[in-house]
Amino acid sequence: MNINAPRGTADILPKESQKWQYVENKIKGICETYHFDEIRTPLFEHTEVFARGVGESTDIVQKEMYTFLDRGGRSLTLRPEGTAAVTRAFVQNKLFGDPNQPVKLYYFMQMFRYERPQHGRMRQLNQFGVEVMGSEDPAVDAEVIDLAMTVYRELGLSSLKLVINSLGDKESRKNYRDALIKHFTPHKEELCKDCQSRLEQNPLRILDCKVDREHPAMKTAPSILEYLNDESKEYFEQVKAYLDVMGIEYVVDPNLVRGLDYYNHTAFEIMSEAEGFGAITTLAGGGRYNGLVEQLGGPNTPGMGFGMGMERLLLALEAENVEIPLDDQLDCYLVAMGENVKKEAVRIVHELRKNGIQVDQDYQGRKFKAQFKAADRYKAKFVLVLGEDELKNRVVNVKNMATGEQTEVPLDQLVTTMKENLLGGVGHE
Repeated sequence: MNINAPRGTADILPKESQKWQYVENKIKGICETYHFDEIRTPLFEHTEVFARGVGESTDIVQKEMYTFLDRGGRSLTLRPEGTAAVTRAFVQNKLFGDPNQPVKLYYFMQMFRYERPQHGRMRQLNQFGVEVMGSEDPAVDAEVIDLAMTVYRELGLSSLKLVINSLGDKESRKNYRDALIKHFTPHKEELCKDCQSRLEQNPLRILDCKVDREHPAMKTAPSILEYLNDESKEYFEQVKAYLDVMGIEYVVDPNLVRGLDYYNHTAFEIMSEAEGFGAITTLAGGGRYNGLVEQLGGPNTPGMGFGMGMERLLLALEAENVEIPLDDQLDCYLVAMGENVKKEAVRIVHELRKNGIQVDQDYQGRKFKAQFKAADRYKAKFVLVLGEDELKNRVVNVKNMATGEQTEVPLDQLVTTMKENLLGGVGHE
């Protein structure tokens, strides 16, 4: 019997979980500063949401989705990415009718992709992302990129590279698509099977192929920037101008196309340049997706967003030796000894917790010395000692573990005393 975690998944144990909580709370604070609100969507959607939203020709839809039939014969899919799911929720709940536009959303989601597990790339992965729906302003594109860069900077990363490109509007993208078909058709038989099918379905995806990346035709492929119409060029120039104003450095890469069908205009990726980070350097990616809301049954609504892998973020912090501040000290540990003491110990712990003070006690029936050792392992700031004599005298012996100082505190003053000594008069929030 195999009871290990399935391949491509991992347990996040308590010490690691503390790091996740710190990073997530930091990101939430940044999102609040940028006036984004959290959205939570179901773990699975009707398969059509991703087939239509992400694109039939993408690797995600063709190869990577966990799809199953429910008992009613309906095809459902564990979400492989967040944008289509958020867009479905936007349409279904008529958020396009909200008087406050654009709608600015962020999410933390678990995603599922059936692919070969690699360092920092799992089959069950965690992602932070944002979506802005309801504005065609290029300043939104710059704001979304700025938010992503701010997350990394605020967490302490410095070895970063921002790459941007424009995929143009529908007209520009169609002209570029025709040019790519014309360019790659003579080399069709030399390309991998995936790219042979992409040539007709979505030739932009050929540029993103990992198998054919060294093919000579890749190096001579036309650039999207050569096919941008005047409106698309102006849009891209405005995005770059806003990034310049904010002092955000970037590199324009004409080959950056992103892997999903719904992108147009701005596309971007943020990469780690930290030494030893690994071959897969992309930390986050996103772009503008005008047209996606209509594909899922909503009105004409422009959108812009990105997805950021949480596992890869934590690996990048590790690669740059960024220490995540963790408070692993316990405020109080109650050492209780004696047959008649247990009830009072339970009451004391309950009262302290009600007042926001972090406290724990022994549940193993250990001796006095072993309980003190447990307090040391928990790095308790204070040890509260309650024995038969203390109970008789209605006091608790309070020991400051940093100084060794011990004080007898009346039971009815314990909460007040611990608040003053520990927390400056207030409890843990």
